[in-house]
Amino acid sequence: MPEGVRGYASRIDIAAPPAVVWRALVDPVLLKVWYARDAHVSPQVDGRYWVLLEAGVEREAHIDVFDPERRLRLLYMHPPGMPPVEDVIVDDFLLAVEDGVTALRLLGSGVPVGGPWDSYFLKLRAGWERALARLKVASERVVKDGMPPWPVPPPPPPPREPLRRR
Repeated sequence: MPEGVRGYASRIDIAAPPAVVWRALVDPVLLKVWYARDAHVSPQVDGRYWVLLEAGVEREAHIDVFDPERRLRLLYMHPPGMPPVEDVIVDDFLLAVEDGVTALRLLGSGVPVGGPWDSYFLKLRAGWERALARLKVASERVVKDGMPPWPVPPPPPPPREPLRRR
């Protein structure tokens, strides 16, 4: 059995409005830019938040709190291949405007102590540090360049003229 639980906390200041940062947190297309190889999100309370990370790791969560541009709390399903525990791993994203920038705080909790959970915890914490740095760059690019940091689909082809019979 685990010896207890632990958590992590990160804060990053992003020179972009909360709306830009929020969209990057919940839009599957944008999640693929800064966080995941694939993503599916049902952006609502009781919705599903699923990502496939670069290392082939899947993370699936239940959206417990969905307060646009302010708070997103994810309750994760038990990770495959890890020892059973009763605790739930939680990521709580808190957004606030402070000194003209969006302060994004990530509070993670519920990660068991001991055994294979130790390396899992280290990978989570380091992974979030790198991912949040990419989120900052992508969000600030929206403001700086006035354009999205994700690939913009090409415009649709012009409509074809109907065939005329001769």
